[in-house]
Amino acid sequence: MKSQLFQPGQFEPEDHWYAKALNATIHPMISFFLNLSQERIIKRYCHLHPMVSPDTLRNLLKYKPRHFVWAGADLMHVTSEKGKRQMVVIENNSCPSGQKSMPLLDDNQEQGGYRLLMERTFKPLTKSRRGPSGELAVVYDKNPMEAIGYAKAMADVFQEPVHTVTYYNTDEDPAVRFKDGVMYVLGTDGEWHKIRMAFRYLTQSPWNRLPVMSKTQIFNPIVACLAGGRNKMLASKAYDLFNAELEQAGLEILTPETIWDVSLDEVPIWVAKLGGQAVVKNPYSNAGQGVYTIVNEQELADFMKQDFKYSRFIVQSLIGNYNWSSTSSKGKLYHIGTVPSSKGNAYVADIRMMVSYTAEGIRPLSIYARRAAEPLADHIEGGTDSWSMLGTNLSIKEGSNSWGSDTNRLLLMDRRDFNKLGIGLDDLVDAYIQTVLSMIAIDKMSIQLFNSKNKFRTRLFKSLDDDQALLDEIMLS
Repeated sequence: MKSQLFQPGQFEPEDHWYAKALNATIHPMISFFLNLSQERIIKRYCHLHPMVSPDTLRNLLKYKPRHFVWAGADLMHVTSEKGKRQMVVIENNSCPSGQKSMPLLDDNQEQGGYRLLMERTFKPLTKSRRGPSGELAVVYDKNPMEAIGYAKAMADVFQEPVHTVTYYNTDEDPAVRFKDGVMYVLGTDGEWHKIRMAFRYLTQSPWNRLPVMSKTQIFNPIVACLAGGRNKMLASKAYDLFNAELEQAGLEILTPETIWDVSLDEVPIWVAKLGGQAVVKNPYSNAGQGVYTIVNEQELADFMKQDFKYSRFIVQSLIGNYNWSSTSSKGKLYHIGTVPSSKGNAYVADIRMMVSYTAEGIRPLSIYARRAAEPLADHIEGGTDSWSMLGTNLSIKEGSNSWGSDTNRLLLMDRRDFNKLGIGLDDLVDAYIQTVLSMIAIDKMSIQLFNSKNKFRTRLFKSLDDDQALLDEIMLS
């Protein structure tokens, strides 16, 4: 069934949370953090980072994105050889998951973050931006638990029905089409319905189904994906450009050292430069796809044997254990990892921080964490599968359009799991600041990709990302 129509009053919590999250009790520190005002966060952060101006940070947290209004950063809790702990941005996502893993902040608000995003961010945009008349829709190709949850919350907030339509990468007869820049969806009644605003949960090369230019408002628009929300190549460039702006303010987006525009033949050279340990990424994939951790010659050889759709890669310094991390210009960074278990095992974990723009500025919305399948080893042995120790993504591809999830490795922000992460309030604040900075960087790149007449600057984009396979996929109109 490609299309569903949801009416107000159909939201049922058990349909939109993982079972382990449904009745979880939020950890008091997470609740405290999410209820902190921006002014208290600013005061605390500037106290710990006295070179940062409170006014500068305030302006950044109040920043109003033009395109990238809802984001979810993946961050690693790492330390340096000298013991300097930091939150490092691995990537930022333009349609992030997370609501189904987030315990309720308020037991009396049973729709949780689903409704908050609709009330604080989505609905105000419908009022502030002009577009065609029509109905509301959610289009998705993954994560129906959350996509449908957003649709039902949207129906309640707007008090009107919401079309919810699957739109897969390989769909030969899609229930979504565009006419003169306006989206139409095929309803359950067999009729095509004009859409004034659509919530997009397309994760797999969304630019090959949705146009860059659209009269129908799309949340987030495709340019947010191309500028970094689904394009790790441009994200890295956006971070570097914004870091140049931030330098005088004492702020910086912290990332692994990144080499971009790398051809396949060049990969071994850059891996060697980083000490034989590196991460190689297809810049346009997500859900753990197209990410290759390399810690020995065998893993490099296995990577080089593969066939790839795209011609450009990024190579990043690998964050591993102290004894086997990349040696980069920033020195060695290595995982702090989870608090050791009763068996003495510590695991690599990342933190997903979801934020959105609100009337009070960019605010956190939900948080969860994921750990790797195998414990972090002190030393690497021959035949080591590094991905099992370093890969944290929970998604499991089960078919061309089917996904599962390894929830055994999900760490909730509840009274039980949060303590395993070994992080405190200041780490959460750092993660939030890093998420906001990376979000702003991508939004600024999005703005640069349009000219004064609001036309997409194809020539500029090509100069920033000259990958013909990607360029051939982009729907410009």
